[in-house]
Amino acid sequence: MGIGELDREAHVPEATGAGAAPRTLAEALRARGDEGLSALLRARPDLLSPVPNDLTQLATRAGTRGSVVRALERLDRFALQTAEALAVAPDPAPYPVLLALLTGDEGDPEIEAALPGAVELLREQALVWGEDDRLRLVRTARELLAPSAQHPSPTGLGPTVAEATAGMSPGRVQEIIATAGLTATHDPVSAVAVLTGLFTDRERMGGLLDEASPEALSVLDRLVWGPPYGEVTANPAPPVRWLRDRGLLLPVSARTMVLPREVALHLRGGRAHRSPEPVAPELAVARDYRPQVVDSAAAGQAYATLATVEELLKSWDQGGPQVLRAGGMSVRDLKRTAAALDVTEQLAAFWLELCFGAGLLASDGEADERYAPTPAYDDWLDLPAAERWARLVAPWLMATRTSGLVGGADAKGRTLAALGPDLDRASAPEVRHRVLELLATLPPGAAADPETLFARLRWERPLRGAAQAGPPRPPQPTAGADETAGPEVPGDLRSRLARWTLAEAELLGLTGRGALAGPARALLNLPLAEAATPADHGGRVELSVAAGRAATLLAPLLPEAVDHVLLQADLTAVAPGPLRRPLADALAVLADVESKGGATVYRFTPGSVRRALDSGRSASDLHDFLGAHSRTPVPQPLAYLIDDVARKHGHLRIGAASAYVRCDDDTVLGEILADRRSAALGLRRLAPTVLAAQTDPASLLEGLRSMGYAPAAESAEGDVLITRADAYRTPARTAPVPVPDGPPAPDTTLLGAAVKAIRAGDRAATAVRKEPAPAVEAAGGLPRTSAAETLATVQAAAMTGSAVWIGYVNADGAASQRVIAPVRVEGGFVTGYDHTADEVRTYPLHRITGVAELADEQI
Repeated sequence: MGIGELDREAHVPEATGAGAAPRTLAEALRARGDEGLSALLRARPDLLSPVPNDLTQLATRAGTRGSVVRALERLDRFALQTAEALAVAPDPAPYPVLLALLTGDEGDPEIEAALPGAVELLREQALVWGEDDRLRLVRTARELLAPSAQHPSPTGLGPTVAEATAGMSPGRVQEIIATAGLTATHDPVSAVAVLTGLFTDRERMGGLLDEASPEALSVLDRLVWGPPYGEVTANPAPPVRWLRDRGLLLPVSARTMVLPREVALHLRGGRAHRSPEPVAPELAVARDYRPQVVDSAAAGQAYATLATVEELLKSWDQGGPQVLRAGGMSVRDLKRTAAALDVTEQLAAFWLELCFGAGLLASDGEADERYAPTPAYDDWLDLPAAERWARLVAPWLMATRTSGLVGGADAKGRTLAALGPDLDRASAPEVRHRVLELLATLPPGAAADPETLFARLRWERPLRGAAQAGPPRPPQPTAGADETAGPEVPGDLRSRLARWTLAEAELLGLTGRGALAGPARALLNLPLAEAATPADHGGRVELSVAAGRAATLLAPLLPEAVDHVLLQADLTAVAPGPLRRPLADALAVLADVESKGGATVYRFTPGSVRRALDSGRSASDLHDFLGAHSRTPVPQPLAYLIDDVARKHGHLRIGAASAYVRCDDDTVLGEILADRRSAALGLRRLAPTVLAAQTDPASLLEGLRSMGYAPAAESAEGDVLITRADAYRTPARTAPVPVPDGPPAPDTTLLGAAVKAIRAGDRAATAVRKEPAPAVEAAGGLPRTSAAETLATVQAAAMTGSAVWIGYVNADGAASQRVIAPVRVEGGFVTGYDHTADEVRTYPLHRITGVAELADEQI
């Protein structure tokens, strides 16, 4: 938008009489109270960055393209339809004209009841200004929503007769009105007015269409709801020629015709939209459950979430997969992770992003960069189960990273990797909150029908999904006049985010069987009463406080941790519930998980027992541990397995020569040398009890274990090295910061200060000043006076307590004009109350370009 276009809506006009209708947007904003300005700044926080100097600057900023687009994206469907109707209405449009465009000839009580609220919403957000008899859509919004050949209108309407005939020869216009049975005129302007009058006269227009053939009416039917453009051949069919000759179709090029807006509105019965939606779609209930059933199901899912996260990060205790050069995990590593968790790749990506968003997983930052648990993971393990759950779901609720995009392609066609860049979607937190809040409007235990939920979200923000998924393509003209092409429907990101939210909320235990659980209500700071709605929260609280409330509600629903297992003769142990932390960690080292569920089954193997011995435990320690934590006697096969592995464990010693094998029994070393499987290790005897190897200690250790031996690694001092499960962690890492979706919403304090500053600046900018003397002419908009005149004027103002207008140049050379009330002039400085900044300030006299008295001190 150019400066000339903004001038009409944002310039400071001459003072108008009391009660006069506003002539500009700035005047309309000036007539508002402080509450009205606060409502505008709250709805459009981008207008506060930075705080405008005055109301004229606020009006100018409110009319910029970026700000208007952002405001339109946050309108609900009916408010947007109202703005779209104003874009095709005359400018300005009386309220009855707007109502007729939305209700049509037959009227609609729902629209009549909803329209005042929609107009007030548009007026509050400074998208519409003026009284009801002269409603004006902001120029930028009109440019965005009005129909044109390059930018089709959502209404499906085309240009007016005047717009469509703008480039037509006067003779051709006269031919059209003559064929339509109208009296010829002497100039093209009156000819267009006569033709427009015909198309807007219902009775005469009905008579003209009665003469049309069924084929001609069929052509109009195909164009009436849009798009209004269609291609014709060089020699069009008779029905098309009949419509063209009477102006019912007007040419926009040699091969393209358009249906004028006035004709389309007549055929539509005066309605701008085919299906106005004044009321939000209702949320349907798919099924009802008892609230206790919902909470129990959600708690089961919450417990499964904790188990899955622990299993995932425990498997990466010694370091996870490598980080790709472009960031993220490779497809192969994602498949391995999914196989280890026994889930799909998409679900594995969700668990990875959940851990990443909670700060439990990160890259180590080394040269050969790998993923691994962070130190925060160890702190997380020490928390009670309910608090661990809250530490996962609270970051998920606010995260902008979207795991559902993994596997898709970015704008350049590159595959989006798990834990990689380009997964942030700024609208994800808002959609997650809104989905859960809508579920909360249903009675406790009621599961929503997903399709009605998605329809409600599309009604609330019709432009958000399409705008983020990609710009819609304009409709293409058809190959013939009897066919029309509709626009390509873009992917609705908002609906996809909602689908992912429903699935992820069920996985996390925020919902149970599709219904919102009690802990989720607490997390959202929603009331727990049955008849509550999310509109009455009693004030928002910090997310951490809400997460603590949710954890308190969840804790009694989770299964109680047990401190014992049941040992069985088949070398298995059954945990009848979740194990307490020390027991769970120790048993995870001593045995392998065989099956999970309500009761976890562990299996003891030679490898798992050797793993426990490697961690520094002795055979007697393992016997004592099992005896202390088993409700059944230790089976004899398990005792024999521990003793047998312990007897062999450490019998061989491996160190660095590059590697060596040391054993007190030289016959064992002889067996190893004689075994053909040891050839790849490059062994040779250095002494009766020592073998040297041509491979590294880790490979030697693995090779001998694969041959059936149980060697132990030793240090340079000859001590056995102890291997612990939590040996590797990344440096301290912070969780990823969500990407903001525009400027943050201002709080009450900021709004009050901003409104006060804008009012003060506006009073200073609109204060009426005395006409300067010829020697005090303003240059560049600033007053110019000599140093003596400046000093004398400000001294006089300080004595009389009056305000003056000064020009001021700061240390950076930036010039500005201010209205101040001097209170003290001394030492080359003037101190006074600055009405522009609404505070007391001190200015050096040598930086004041000039001073002029005000005609009226009512500033």
